[in-house]
Amino acid sequence: MSTVRKSTNIVWHKSSVEKFDRQELLQQKGCVIWITGLSGSGKSTLACALSRGLHSRGKLTYILDGDNVRHGLNSDLSFKVEDRAENIRRIGEVAKLFADAGIICIASLISPYRKDRDACRALLPEGDFIEVFLDVPLQVCEARDPKGLYKLARCGKIKGFTGIDDPYEPPLNCEIVLQQKGGDCVSPSDMAEKVISYLEEKGYLQA
Repeated sequence: MSTVRKSTNIVWHKSSVEKFDRQELLQQKGCVIWITGLSGSGKSTLACALSRGLHSRGKLTYILDGDNVRHGLNSDLSFKVEDRAENIRRIGEVAKLFADAGIICIASLISPYRKDRDACRALLPEGDFIEVFLDVPLQVCEARDPKGLYKLARCGKIKGFTGIDDPYEPPLNCEIVLQQKGGDCVSPSDMAEKVISYLEEKGYLQA
């Protein structure tokens, strides 16, 4: 990871168009929906279903998918502990900008460490960071193994893989928990509806 230097001699320039104005225009409230869970738990699938469900209601969303962001903005980062932290930090900052734009930003990534997720939460006003935990047992995720990564990790070809030889720290006080047991498979659209119901209840789908 390249050395990060803090900028000096800078002043925040205030805009005449504020978050409130953008929300009035979009008729929604900007926020960050942070989907976390093990590899193979269905984070990206849920993110897409959620985006589609909100789009059909006339709401503007944008997905920050962990793998997708590593193709561009975070292409210089590895999977070492310090780079994973920087990966989360950057995505958290970008998500904050989307929320400030009045957009419902859906961040979908493993984000295994609580301190990194909590640091992203701290970037936003109270209530604007909505943590969604996809609580799927390791054995279920490993049985799915859509990218073949668990198999590679078990063979020792991938080091520091979350759930195998690197820990996943589940949220302690997240806003939404979506559980999936072995044979009890809830559809992505049904899970998305639970998140949408939460947004409706909290007033995020209106200005």
